[in-house]
Amino acid sequence: MTESNTQGRGTLYIVSAPSGAGKTSLVKALTDADPKVLVSVSHTTRDMRPGEEDGVNYNFVNQEQFLDMVANSDFLEHAEVFGNYYGTSQSWVESTLRAGRDVILEIDWQGAQQVRRLMPEALSIFIVPPSKQALQERLDSRGQDSADVIDGRMKEAASETSHYAEFDYLIVNDQFEEALSDLKSILRARRVRIEAQKEKITSILQDLLS
Repeated sequence: MTESNTQGRGTLYIVSAPSGAGKTSLVKALTDADPKVLVSVSHTTRDMRPGEEDGVNYNFVNQEQFLDMVANSDFLEHAEVFGNYYGTSQSWVESTLRAGRDVILEIDWQGAQQVRRLMPEALSIFIVPPSKQALQERLDSRGQDSADVIDGRMKEAASETSHYAEFDYLIVNDQFEEALSDLKSILRARRVRIEAQKEKITSILQDLLS
């Protein structure tokens, strides 16, 4: 399509964080402000939460369907998190990048490792809360999970955060607007790198160099 010729290939971004760090809110604010970025809609076996829509928040499937997709190598990455399976459609990601759109994968560190092995050009971003207390308060305020589930998420947060050094960028989500600005800056900087600009403005460069 025309967009791919004028913009070149899109960039794949991996965004990971402990549950409750604000990853989803930051990514939504970014995509609302930047139409060039799309979020991959993962497949999952977990139950749909109030307010969620199939095909919008997640592609909800049962375990048998999910495992069939794994067997057919349909996923770029997949992982089990808190007893549920999550996976990213490889064909959707590839076609979207070829069309010149940037893609964000909201996945955990396990998925990030899988994606980096298959697509080492991906840029990865890890988001952390300002403190353990802030994380506890955010999980409590969501009102979505039982006390036992929240306790499990708090314990898992330390394990997840221990993988921060595997990522290219680290953002502390203390003040939301500041964290969002940091996230936007990463994408802006990537888009003006030589490799990206050469694809997009070949005609301008040829004119200036002639």
